Amino acid sequence: MKITDTADVWWKTAVVYCLDVETYLDWDGDGCGDLAGLAQRIDHLAALGVTCLWLMPFYPTAERDDGYDITDFYGVDPRLGTHGDLVEVIRTANDRGIRVIADLVVNHTSVHHPWFQRARQSRDDPFHDFYVWRDDEPPDTSDQVVFPDQEDSVWTFNEPTGEWYLHRFYKEQPDLDVTNPRVRDEVAKIMGFWLQLGLSGFRVDAVPFFLETEGGADSEGFPDPHEYLRALRAYVGRRTGSGVLLGEVNLPHEQQREFFGGDDGDELTMLFDFVGMQAMYLSLARGDAGPLATALTSRPDVDPDSQWATFVRNHDELTLDKLTDEEREEVFAAFGPEERMQVYGRGLRRRLPPMLDGDPRRVRMVYSLLFSLPGTPVLFYGEEIGMGEDLSAEGRLAVRTPMQWTSGPNGGFSTADPDRLPGPVVDGGFAPEFVNVADQRRDEDSMLSFVTLLVRRYRESPELGWGAFRVLDQPHPEVLAHLSAWDDGTVVAVHNLGPEPRVVPLTLEGCDPSHRLEDLLVTQTTPVGEGGTVELTLDGYGYRWLRVVAEGSRRLL
Repeated sequence: MKITDTADVWWKTAVVYCLDVETYLDWDGDGCGDLAGLAQRIDHLAALGVTCLWLMPFYPTAERDDGYDITDFYGVDPRLGTHGDLVEVIRTANDRGIRVIADLVVNHTSVHHPWFQRARQSRDDPFHDFYVWRDDEPPDTSDQVVFPDQEDSVWTFNEPTGEWYLHRFYKEQPDLDVTNPRVRDEVAKIMGFWLQLGLSGFRVDAVPFFLETEGGADSEGFPDPHEYLRALRAYVGRRTGSGVLLGEVNLPHEQQREFFGGDDGDELTMLFDFVGMQAMYLSLARGDAGPLATALTSRPDVDPDSQWATFVRNHDELTLDKLTDEEREEVFAAFGPEERMQVYGRGLRRRLPPMLDGDPRRVRMVYSLLFSLPGTPVLFYGEEIGMGEDLSAEGRLAVRTPMQWTSGPNGGFSTADPDRLPGPVVDGGFAPEFVNVADQRRDEDSMLSFVTLLVRRYRESPELGWGAFRVLDQPHPEVLAHLSAWDDGTVVAVHNLGPEPRVVPLTLEGCDPSHRLEDLLVTQTTPVGEGGTVELTLDGYGYRWLRVVAEGSRRLL
């Protein structure tokens, strides 16, 4: 199979970059990031090697949940710009070979959305059935709330109609009723509108909550939510040909497989591997690759066109809910020992570099690991330069600080007074004085240069997105050695999660002295012995990517 045969399945080897327009770059000087500023930084993303830009919500919002409480699904928040500005971002990105996707947040609306403003006034209003209601007083649901420090129930009383409405998140975010065919039609119209403006798909927010039918007015007439998800996937395919649905489904692997569409692979195109991410942090905390290896090898088989999305960090808290209580405490002790570093007792509100005490060896090892794992890597803005967090910010806003472009005032994010920014710029050891794009662009040894190299090598190694994956036997518990093979190519990656150097013996099936291993991150050749035996040296927190090269191979190194 040639690489050209897989070009229409672009997400298998994409590099996804997530950002919040509000905190990326302020171009008009009002203190708020905007689409015009983002358009000026598309070339930064292109130089990094990004192939898919994921925009967090840019819709009009009541600002209760950092943009996820939407008041108009068809609008652009005027603080960020206009529809024309968004089209310019998409056009500029497409011109650089970057597709653009956006958050699809259709589990709920804001209480200020016109639909809910009408729905809450009368049971007879046509929009009343857009939401989920109950007449009887609800039982205690404090164990079901997503934000336990803010809410004590998933139901809130609505005085005008004498009912309670459902909200899995804040009470200012009433849940839509997916069993209502009018709601389903409206979701399709929303998607169609943004696809027509040039988006290449969506990151779908809170998918299991969105498909929940309990309490819906027509749950009996809507027996299979997954059939609806298949219809949405088909709809995106018809409208775009190669559009994606990247789903937020934080469930165990086997349940995630259902949201891919099982063997058919006809529902969500990609899913975030929350299980693998959490296991990675447990492995880092222990200095033992075992938990991560177990999580990776326990991934269920999925359709070849489906894909797992791998990540180190995202815009929410770094959830650890799939670990046991004891495992979670291990990660807290290693990376978030202070209560202010934790959130809801289930996760961390930190970025990776401060968690690793700024040790560049460990930080680079983790990102090397991310890009070498089977799947599609997803970066959160600022990761490419090693940004830190602001623990003085509320909750998840700790990692949603302004992007650091220069060492100047406000980190080059804005010329406005600091009190007009969406939040304070990070200070201390990770302040713009020490961490910024401009300085790192001129430094061949910078984090930015390193991540750019990883992106390039990942894009040159289709085995990592397409290949069959397996963990290789070797004697060191702190070392993860794995192999990805696809077509006639094989890439071996070896990572040392511990501080001590290691010599790693491996046996590569099907190899002999006519083969050799060529390092992809440095210039180095390793011979292969009889029976495919090799020995690889690793520094403490060391990492190596190696391509198996046969005599006469035409692959570029």
